[in-house]
Amino acid sequence: MAGYYNHTMRQMLPVTVGLLLSLPLLAQVPARPGDPMLEHARQILTEVPVIDGHNDFPWQVRELAKGDLDQLDISRPQTSVMTDIPRLKAGGVGGQFWSVYVPVTLTGADATAATLEQIDIVHRMVAKYPATFALALSADDIVHDEQQGKIASLIGVEGGHCINGSLGVLRMFYRLGARYMTLTHTSNTPWADSATDVARANGLTPFGESVVREMNRLGMLVDLSHVAPSTMAAAIKVSRAPVIFSHSSAQALTDVRRNVPDDILRQLATNGGVVMVTFVPGFVSQAVADYTTRETEQQAAATAASKGDAAAATRAMDAWHAANPAPHATVAQVADHIDHVKAIAGIDHIGLGSDFDGITSVPDGLTDVAGYPHLVAELLRRGYTEDDVKKITGRNILRVLRQAEAVAVRLRPSVR
Repeated sequence: MAGYYNHTMRQMLPVTVGLLLSLPLLAQVPARPGDPMLEHARQILTEVPVIDGHNDFPWQVRELAKGDLDQLDISRPQTSVMTDIPRLKAGGVGGQFWSVYVPVTLTGADATAATLEQIDIVHRMVAKYPATFALALSADDIVHDEQQGKIASLIGVEGGHCINGSLGVLRMFYRLGARYMTLTHTSNTPWADSATDVARANGLTPFGESVVREMNRLGMLVDLSHVAPSTMAAAIKVSRAPVIFSHSSAQALTDVRRNVPDDILRQLATNGGVVMVTFVPGFVSQAVADYTTRETEQQAAATAASKGDAAAATRAMDAWHAANPAPHATVAQVADHIDHVKAIAGIDHIGLGSDFDGITSVPDGLTDVAGYPHLVAELLRRGYTEDDVKKITGRNILRVLRQAEAVAVRLRPSVR
Protein backbone atom coordinates (compact mmCIF):
# COMPACT_ATOMS: atom_id res chain seq x y z
CA MET A 1 0.00 0.00 0.00
CA ALA A 2 1.61 3.22 -1.16
CA GLY A 3 -0.19 5.38 1.36
CA TYR A 4 -3.23 5.66 3.54
CA TYR A 5 -5.11 8.78 4.54
CA ASN A 6 -6.31 8.26 8.11
CA HIS A 7 -9.97 9.29 8.08
CA THR A 8 -10.38 9.18 11.84
CA MET A 9 -9.44 12.84 11.95
CA ARG A 10 -12.09 13.66 14.52
CA GLN A 11 -10.06 11.79 17.10
CA MET A 12 -6.53 11.54 15.71
CA LEU A 13 -5.30 14.26 13.36
CA PRO A 14 -3.36 17.07 15.00
CA VAL A 15 -4.85 19.67 12.65
CA THR A 16 -8.17 21.06 13.82
CA VAL A 17 -11.03 22.46 11.80
CA GLY A 18 -10.46 25.77 13.54
CA LEU A 19 -6.86 25.85 12.33
CA LEU A 20 -7.89 24.96 8.80
CA LEU A 21 -10.52 27.63 8.68
CA SER A 22 -8.15 30.30 9.86
CA LEU A 23 -6.86 30.05 6.27
CA PRO A 24 -8.60 32.04 3.51
CA LEU A 25 -11.96 30.30 3.40
CA LEU A 26 -13.16 31.49 0.02
CA ALA A 27 -9.98 30.80 -1.91
CA GLN A 28 -11.74 28.97 -4.71
CA VAL A 29 -9.92 28.68 -8.03
CA PRO A 30 -10.35 32.20 -9.39
CA ALA A 31 -12.63 32.36 -12.40
CA ARG A 32 -11.41 34.17 -15.43
CA PRO A 33 -13.52 37.27 -16.11
CA GLY A 34 -16.55 36.16 -18.03
CA ASP A 35 -15.41 32.50 -17.91
CA PRO A 36 -17.97 30.86 -20.22
CA MET A 37 -17.43 27.37 -18.79
CA LEU A 38 -18.11 28.55 -15.24
CA GLU A 39 -21.23 30.39 -16.36
CA HIS A 40 -22.32 27.28 -18.27
CA ALA A 41 -21.72 25.19 -15.14
CA ARG A 42 -23.88 27.48 -13.03
CA GLN A 43 -26.64 27.32 -15.61
CA ILE A 44 -26.58 23.52 -15.59
CA LEU A 45 -26.85 23.52 -11.80
CA THR A 46 -30.03 25.60 -12.00
CA GLU A 47 -31.52 22.78 -14.09
CA VAL A 48 -30.12 19.74 -12.23
CA PRO A 49 -28.68 20.83 -8.87
CA VAL A 50 -26.06 18.90 -6.95
CA ILE A 51 -27.26 16.10 -4.70
CA ASP A 52 -24.22 15.60 -2.47
CA GLY A 53 -23.74 12.24 -0.80
CA HIS A 54 -21.98 13.25 2.40
CA ASN A 55 -21.68 16.36 4.57
CA ASP A 56 -20.77 16.20 8.26
CA PHE A 57 -22.22 19.56 9.30
CA PRO A 58 -24.43 17.96 12.03
CA TRP A 59 -21.26 16.77 13.78
CA GLN A 60 -19.85 20.29 13.68
CA VAL A 61 -23.03 21.55 15.34
CA ARG A 62 -22.44 19.01 18.09
CA GLU A 63 -18.74 19.78 18.47
CA LEU A 64 -18.61 23.53 17.95
CA ALA A 65 -22.01 24.56 19.33
CA LYS A 66 -22.96 21.70 21.66
CA GLY A 67 -25.97 21.01 19.46
CA ASP A 68 -27.25 24.60 19.60
CA LEU A 69 -28.19 25.73 16.11
CA ASP A 70 -28.58 29.31 17.32
CA GLN A 71 -24.85 29.40 18.10
CA LEU A 72 -24.03 28.26 14.57
CA ASP A 73 -26.59 30.17 12.54
CA ILE A 74 -25.98 29.14 8.94
CA SER A 75 -28.47 31.65 7.56
CA ARG A 76 -25.43 33.97 7.74
CA PRO A 77 -21.94 33.34 6.32
CA GLN A 78 -19.84 31.30 8.75
CA THR A 79 -16.07 31.08 9.12
CA SER A 80 -15.80 28.07 11.42
CA VAL A 81 -17.48 25.59 9.06
CA MET A 82 -17.54 24.80 5.34
CA THR A 83 -21.33 24.92 5.11
CA ASP A 84 -23.85 27.73 5.30
CA ILE A 85 -26.99 28.66 3.40
CA PRO A 86 -25.49 31.43 1.23
CA ARG A 87 -22.70 29.12 0.07
CA LEU A 88 -25.04 26.15 -0.47
CA LYS A 89 -27.07 28.35 -2.80
CA ALA A 90 -23.96 29.69 -4.54
CA GLY A 91 -22.80 26.11 -5.05
CA GLY A 92 -25.99 25.00 -6.75
CA VAL A 93 -26.87 22.43 -4.08
CA GLY A 94 -30.40 21.08 -4.36
CA GLY A 95 -30.08 17.96 -2.23
CA GLN A 96 -27.83 16.93 0.64
CA PHE A 97 -27.33 13.69 2.50
CA TRP A 98 -26.46 14.97 5.98
CA SER A 99 -24.17 12.48 7.67
CA VAL A 100 -25.19 11.56 11.21
CA TYR A 101 -21.70 10.43 12.13
CA VAL A 102 -20.60 9.21 15.55
CA PRO A 103 -17.07 7.95 16.25
CA VAL A 104 -16.29 4.26 16.66
CA THR A 105 -15.08 5.05 20.17
CA LEU A 106 -18.78 5.22 21.03
CA THR A 107 -20.19 1.72 21.13
CA GLY A 108 -23.37 -0.10 22.06
CA ALA A 109 -26.26 1.96 23.37
CA ASP A 110 -24.04 5.06 23.56
CA ALA A 111 -23.50 4.95 19.78
CA THR A 112 -27.22 4.52 19.17
CA ALA A 113 -28.10 7.43 21.45
CA ALA A 114 -25.51 9.70 19.82
CA THR A 115 -26.87 8.83 16.38
CA LEU A 116 -30.37 9.73 17.50
CA GLU A 117 -29.02 13.06 18.75
CA GLN A 118 -27.42 13.68 15.34
CA ILE A 119 -30.70 12.82 13.58
CA ASP A 120 -32.41 15.29 15.91
CA ILE A 121 -29.98 18.00 14.80
CA VAL A 122 -30.96 17.45 11.17
CA HIS A 123 -34.68 17.57 12.01
CA ARG A 124 -34.21 20.76 14.04
CA MET A 125 -32.12 22.35 11.28
CA VAL A 126 -34.85 21.70 8.72
CA ALA A 127 -37.44 23.14 11.11
CA LYS A 128 -35.28 26.20 11.86
CA TYR A 129 -34.87 27.11 8.18
CA PRO A 130 -38.11 26.01 6.50
CA ALA A 131 -37.67 28.43 3.61
CA THR A 132 -34.37 26.72 2.70
CA PHE A 133 -34.56 23.06 3.74
CA ALA A 134 -37.15 20.31 3.54
CA LEU A 135 -36.82 16.77 4.88
CA ALA A 136 -36.75 14.36 1.94
CA LEU A 137 -37.77 10.73 2.35
CA SER A 138 -37.91 9.68 -1.31
CA ALA A 139 -36.71 10.52 -4.79
CA ASP A 140 -40.04 12.20 -5.48
CA ASP A 141 -39.52 14.36 -2.38
CA ILE A 142 -36.16 15.52 -3.74
CA VAL A 143 -37.68 16.52 -7.07
CA HIS A 144 -40.57 18.30 -5.35
CA ASP A 145 -38.29 20.14 -2.94
CA GLU A 146 -36.00 21.30 -5.74
CA GLN A 147 -39.00 22.55 -7.70
CA GLN A 148 -39.98 24.57 -4.63
CA GLY A 149 -36.51 26.10 -4.49
CA LYS A 150 -35.57 24.20 -1.34
CA ILE A 151 -32.60 21.99 -0.49
CA ALA A 152 -33.85 18.44 -0.06
CA SER A 153 -32.36 17.14 3.19
CA LEU A 154 -31.71 13.43 3.55
CA ILE A 155 -30.07 11.56 6.40
CA GLY A 156 -27.18 9.09 6.10
CA VAL A 157 -26.11 7.00 9.09
CA GLU A 158 -22.31 6.69 9.04
CA GLY A 159 -21.32 3.43 10.63
CA GLY A 160 -23.20 0.18 11.27
CA HIS A 161 -21.93 0.12 14.86
CA CYS A 162 -24.76 2.61 15.53
CA ILE A 163 -27.49 -0.04 15.29
CA ASN A 164 -25.89 -2.02 18.14
CA GLY A 165 -26.60 -5.31 16.40
CA SER A 166 -30.35 -4.64 16.23
CA LEU A 167 -32.51 -4.75 13.11
CA GLY A 168 -35.18 -3.01 15.18
CA VAL A 169 -32.88 -0.02 15.65
CA LEU A 170 -32.15 -0.06 11.90
CA ARG A 171 -35.89 0.05 11.17
CA MET A 172 -36.39 2.94 13.57
CA PHE A 173 -33.56 4.90 11.97
CA TYR A 174 -35.35 4.45 8.65
CA ARG A 175 -38.62 5.69 10.13
CA LEU A 176 -36.80 8.76 11.44
CA GLY A 177 -35.59 9.56 7.93
CA ALA A 178 -32.32 7.68 7.42
CA ARG A 179 -32.01 6.75 3.75
CA TYR A 180 -28.59 5.16 3.76
CA MET A 181 -26.33 3.47 6.26
CA THR A 182 -22.57 3.00 5.88
CA LEU A 183 -22.01 -0.61 6.93
CA THR A 184 -18.85 0.16 8.90
CA HIS A 185 -16.76 3.15 9.82
CA THR A 186 -13.04 2.95 10.62
CA SER A 187 -13.38 -0.24 12.69
CA ASN A 188 -15.12 -3.54 12.03
CA THR A 189 -18.58 -4.19 13.29
CA PRO A 190 -19.18 -7.71 14.61
CA TRP A 191 -20.85 -8.46 11.27
CA ALA A 192 -18.85 -6.55 8.62
CA ASP A 193 -15.20 -5.79 7.89
CA SER A 194 -13.91 -2.23 7.63
CA ALA A 195 -11.29 -1.14 5.10
CA THR A 196 -9.12 0.13 7.95
CA ASP A 197 -9.24 -2.77 10.39
CA VAL A 198 -8.04 -6.38 10.53
CA ALA A 199 -10.47 -8.59 8.61
CA ARG A 200 -12.56 -10.89 10.80
CA ALA A 201 -15.86 -11.53 9.01
CA ASN A 202 -14.47 -12.33 5.55
CA GLY A 203 -16.75 -9.56 4.28
CA LEU A 204 -20.15 -10.11 5.86
CA THR A 205 -21.31 -12.60 8.47
CA PRO A 206 -24.76 -14.17 8.08
CA PHE A 207 -26.13 -11.38 10.29
CA GLY A 208 -24.40 -8.84 8.06
CA GLU A 209 -26.18 -10.34 5.08
CA SER A 210 -29.47 -10.00 6.97
CA VAL A 211 -28.71 -6.31 7.56
CA VAL A 212 -28.27 -5.77 3.81
CA ARG A 213 -31.48 -7.66 3.06
CA GLU A 214 -33.41 -5.64 5.63
CA MET A 215 -32.06 -2.41 4.17
CA ASN A 216 -33.30 -3.58 0.78
CA ARG A 217 -36.71 -4.35 2.26
CA LEU A 218 -36.91 -0.92 3.84
CA GLY A 219 -35.64 0.99 0.82
CA MET A 220 -32.50 2.20 2.65
CA LEU A 221 -29.41 2.49 0.47
CA VAL A 222 -26.46 0.24 1.34
CA ASP A 223 -23.40 2.52 1.61
CA LEU A 224 -20.04 0.82 1.05
CA SER A 225 -17.69 3.71 1.80
CA HIS A 226 -15.34 2.68 4.64
CA VAL A 227 -15.82 -1.08 4.12
CA ALA A 228 -13.22 -3.64 3.04
CA PRO A 229 -13.21 -4.86 -0.58
CA SER A 230 -14.44 -8.27 0.63
CA THR A 231 -17.39 -6.51 2.28
CA MET A 232 -18.03 -4.50 -0.88
CA ALA A 233 -18.16 -7.67 -2.96
CA ALA A 234 -20.33 -9.53 -0.43
CA ALA A 235 -22.82 -6.68 -0.13
CA ILE A 236 -23.11 -6.29 -3.91
CA LYS A 237 -23.73 -10.04 -4.20
CA VAL A 238 -26.45 -10.01 -1.53
CA SER A 239 -28.14 -6.72 -2.35
CA ARG A 240 -31.14 -6.74 -4.66
CA ALA A 241 -30.97 -2.95 -5.00
CA PRO A 242 -28.17 -0.72 -6.27
CA VAL A 243 -25.57 0.18 -3.65
CA ILE A 244 -23.68 3.44 -3.20
CA PHE A 245 -20.31 4.70 -2.05
CA SER A 246 -21.33 7.96 -0.38
CA HIS A 247 -17.81 9.44 -0.27
CA SER A 248 -15.07 7.42 -1.97
CA SER A 249 -12.76 7.71 -4.96
CA ALA A 250 -10.76 5.42 -7.26
CA GLN A 251 -8.04 3.23 -5.76
CA ALA A 252 -6.26 2.95 -9.12
CA LEU A 253 -5.41 6.67 -8.90
CA THR A 254 -4.88 7.05 -5.14
CA ASP A 255 -3.83 3.82 -3.51
CA VAL A 256 -5.52 4.02 -0.12
CA ARG A 257 -7.73 1.45 1.49
CA ARG A 258 -10.73 3.79 1.58
CA ASN A 259 -10.97 3.97 -2.20
CA VAL A 260 -12.74 1.61 -4.60
CA PRO A 261 -10.74 -1.01 -6.55
CA ASP A 262 -11.37 -1.45 -10.26
CA ASP A 263 -12.83 -4.93 -9.88
CA ILE A 264 -15.49 -3.50 -7.56
CA LEU A 265 -16.17 -0.65 -10.00
CA ARG A 266 -16.93 -3.28 -12.64
CA GLN A 267 -19.27 -5.11 -10.26
CA LEU A 268 -20.92 -1.80 -9.42
CA ALA A 269 -21.78 -1.25 -13.07
CA THR A 270 -23.65 -4.58 -13.10
CA ASN A 271 -25.32 -3.78 -9.78
CA GLY A 272 -26.45 -0.35 -11.00
CA GLY A 273 -24.94 1.58 -8.12
CA VAL A 274 -23.06 4.86 -7.84
CA VAL A 275 -19.65 5.99 -6.56
CA MET A 276 -20.10 9.48 -5.14
CA VAL A 277 -16.58 10.76 -5.78
CA THR A 278 -15.21 12.49 -2.72
CA PHE A 279 -13.11 15.62 -2.25
CA VAL A 280 -11.00 14.26 0.66
CA PRO A 281 -7.45 15.35 -0.32
CA GLY A 282 -5.83 12.12 0.88
CA PHE A 283 -8.23 10.11 -1.26
CA VAL A 284 -7.78 12.12 -4.47
CA SER A 285 -4.03 12.91 -4.37
CA GLN A 286 -1.36 10.24 -3.95
CA ALA A 287 1.09 12.94 -2.89
CA VAL A 288 -1.21 14.01 -0.06
CA ALA A 289 -1.79 10.39 0.97
CA ASP A 290 1.94 9.69 1.06
CA TYR A 291 2.62 12.90 2.98
CA THR A 292 0.00 11.95 5.57
CA THR A 293 1.69 8.58 6.06
CA ARG A 294 5.05 10.26 6.60
CA GLU A 295 3.48 12.83 8.93
CA THR A 296 1.91 10.09 11.05
CA GLU A 297 5.23 8.25 11.29
CA GLN A 298 7.03 11.48 12.21
CA GLN A 299 4.46 12.26 14.89
CA ALA A 300 4.99 8.83 16.44
CA ALA A 301 8.75 9.31 16.39
CA ALA A 302 8.52 12.81 17.89
CA THR A 303 6.22 11.57 20.64
CA ALA A 304 8.56 8.70 21.50
CA ALA A 305 11.63 10.94 21.49
CA SER A 306 10.02 13.55 23.71
CA LYS A 307 9.52 11.02 26.54
CA GLY A 308 6.27 12.59 27.65
CA ASP A 309 7.21 16.22 27.00
CA ALA A 310 4.27 17.34 24.84
CA ALA A 311 5.80 20.77 24.18
CA ALA A 312 8.98 19.16 22.86
CA ALA A 313 6.97 16.90 20.57
CA THR A 314 5.07 19.91 19.27
CA ARG A 315 8.30 21.81 18.59
CA ALA A 316 9.69 18.81 16.72
CA MET A 317 6.58 18.58 14.57
CA ASP A 318 6.57 22.32 13.89
CA ALA A 319 10.15 22.03 12.64
CA TRP A 320 9.26 19.02 10.49
CA HIS A 321 6.28 20.81 8.95
CA ALA A 322 8.45 23.86 8.20
CA ALA A 323 10.95 21.64 6.37
CA ASN A 324 8.26 19.52 4.69
CA PRO A 325 5.42 21.68 3.35
CA ALA A 326 2.21 19.78 2.78
CA PRO A 327 1.18 19.15 -0.85
CA HIS A 328 -2.28 20.17 -2.02
CA ALA A 329 -4.99 18.26 -3.84
CA THR A 330 -6.73 20.05 -6.70
CA VAL A 331 -10.10 20.22 -8.39
CA ALA A 332 -8.42 18.71 -11.46
CA GLN A 333 -7.47 15.62 -9.46
CA VAL A 334 -11.08 15.19 -8.32
CA ALA A 335 -12.05 15.33 -11.99
CA ASP A 336 -9.37 12.70 -12.72
CA HIS A 337 -11.18 10.31 -10.39
CA ILE A 338 -14.46 11.02 -12.14
CA ASP A 339 -12.72 10.26 -15.44
CA HIS A 340 -11.50 6.94 -14.06
CA VAL A 341 -14.85 5.84 -12.66
CA LYS A 342 -16.41 6.75 -16.01
CA ALA A 343 -13.82 4.68 -17.88
CA ILE A 344 -14.29 1.57 -15.69
CA ALA A 345 -17.93 1.67 -14.54
CA GLY A 346 -19.53 4.17 -16.93
CA ILE A 347 -21.13 7.59 -16.78
CA ASP A 348 -24.29 6.21 -15.13
CA HIS A 349 -22.38 5.23 -11.99
CA ILE A 350 -20.87 8.52 -10.80
CA GLY A 351 -22.07 11.03 -8.20
CA LEU A 352 -20.51 13.57 -5.83
CA GLY A 353 -19.86 13.05 -2.12
CA SER A 354 -17.77 15.92 -0.82
CA ASP A 355 -17.28 15.05 2.89
CA PHE A 356 -17.34 18.79 3.64
CA ASP A 357 -17.18 19.53 7.36
CA GLY A 358 -15.76 16.07 7.93
CA ILE A 359 -12.30 16.89 6.59
CA THR A 360 -9.46 19.09 7.84
CA SER A 361 -8.07 20.07 4.44
CA VAL A 362 -9.66 20.63 1.06
CA PRO A 363 -8.63 20.57 -2.61
CA ASP A 364 -7.66 23.84 -4.23
CA GLY A 365 -10.84 25.06 -5.91
CA LEU A 366 -13.19 23.06 -3.67
CA THR A 367 -12.81 24.77 -0.32
CA ASP A 368 -16.48 24.73 0.70
CA VAL A 369 -20.01 24.06 -0.50
CA ALA A 370 -19.88 26.98 -2.93
CA GLY A 371 -17.26 25.19 -5.02
CA TYR A 372 -19.29 22.71 -7.10
CA PRO A 373 -19.51 24.98 -10.18
CA HIS A 374 -15.71 24.91 -10.44
CA LEU A 375 -15.74 21.11 -10.64
CA VAL A 376 -18.56 21.13 -13.19
CA ALA A 377 -16.66 23.69 -15.27
CA GLU A 378 -13.58 21.44 -15.17
CA LEU A 379 -15.66 18.53 -16.47
CA LEU A 380 -17.07 20.67 -19.26
CA ARG A 381 -13.55 21.66 -20.28
CA ARG A 382 -12.73 17.95 -20.53
CA GLY A 383 -15.55 17.37 -22.98
CA TYR A 384 -18.31 16.11 -20.70
CA THR A 385 -21.69 16.88 -22.19
CA GLU A 386 -24.54 18.61 -20.37
CA ASP A 387 -26.28 15.24 -20.08
CA ASP A 388 -23.12 13.68 -18.59
CA VAL A 389 -22.85 16.46 -16.02
CA LYS A 390 -26.51 16.25 -15.07
CA LYS A 391 -26.13 12.53 -14.42
CA ILE A 392 -23.16 13.19 -12.15
CA THR A 393 -24.70 16.09 -10.23
CA GLY A 394 -28.06 14.51 -9.52
CA ARG A 395 -29.73 12.17 -11.96
CA ASN A 396 -27.66 9.08 -11.19
CA ILE A 397 -28.33 9.13 -7.44
CA LEU A 398 -32.01 9.88 -8.09
CA ARG A 399 -32.19 6.79 -10.29
CA VAL A 400 -30.54 4.69 -7.59
CA LEU A 401 -33.02 5.95 -4.99
CA ARG A 402 -35.96 5.16 -7.26
CA GLN A 403 -34.65 1.66 -7.92
CA ALA A 404 -34.13 1.01 -4.21
CA GLU A 405 -37.67 2.21 -3.53
CA ALA A 406 -39.02 -0.13 -6.23
CA VAL A 407 -37.16 -3.08 -4.73
CA ALA A 408 -38.60 -2.24 -1.31
CA VAL A 409 -42.13 -2.24 -2.70
CA ARG A 410 -41.59 -5.74 -4.04
CA LEU A 411 -39.95 -7.02 -0.85
CA ARG A 412 -42.27 -5.69 1.86
CA PRO A 413 -45.87 -6.65 1.25
CA SER A 414 -46.46 -6.15 4.94
CA VAL A 415 -44.97 -4.10 7.78
CA ARG A 416 -43.09 -6.01 10.46
